[in-house]
Amino acid sequence: MRKIGLTGGIGAGKSAVADLLVSYGAVLIDSDLIAREVVAPGTPGLAAVVEEFGPGVLGADGALDRPALGAIVFGDQARLAALNAIVHPLVRARSAELEAAAAPEAVVVHDVPLLAENGLAGLFDQVIVVDASEAVRLDRLVRLRGMAESEARARMAAQASRDERLAVADLVVENNGSRAELAQQVKAAWEQLTRPAPPAE
Repeated sequence: MRKIGLTGGIGAGKSAVADLLVSYGAVLIDSDLIAREVVAPGTPGLAAVVEEFGPGVLGADGALDRPALGAIVFGDQARLAALNAIVHPLVRARSAELEAAAAPEAVVVHDVPLLAENGLAGLFDQVIVVDASEAVRLDRLVRLRGMAESEARARMAAQASRDERLAVADLVVENNGSRAELAQQVKAAWEQLTRPAPPAE
């Protein structure tokens, strides 16, 4: 099994790269998706979040009110750390379960948005960083996701810098161009990931 970490700044196109890797046969473990699963209604994770932050973080339907929780933790490092202390161990445990279920010869890609920020590069055999210029990322967030430019800039600034991400990269996929150009690069990356290891000396 090869364990690959996949990361990239918001708007870089990490999801598109993940989809292409899956199309080549990778097993994808998506941290964002798991982070939602572990605080779904009825889970111990949601109960722990409510115990920590109060019933005001629940919507009328009993599900987590993400904007309400975000308003509490955004900009407050202590409250964010309290949230992470609940969610991160649950995400790690579920990721490990999914990884253990993959075939022994699988290439398992962990999609981890905050890989560089949380110092997680050492958990993987290789790290792929999806990279795009600040101007391209800003354009995608405003034009494709409908964000206000000020919000997009704030979200970008809250993440690791481009240099910090590139410092942990074993492979860099540039995504400033077309979907066809991206597909070509991801195919080359996949060939590199699945190349047999050289025999031991």
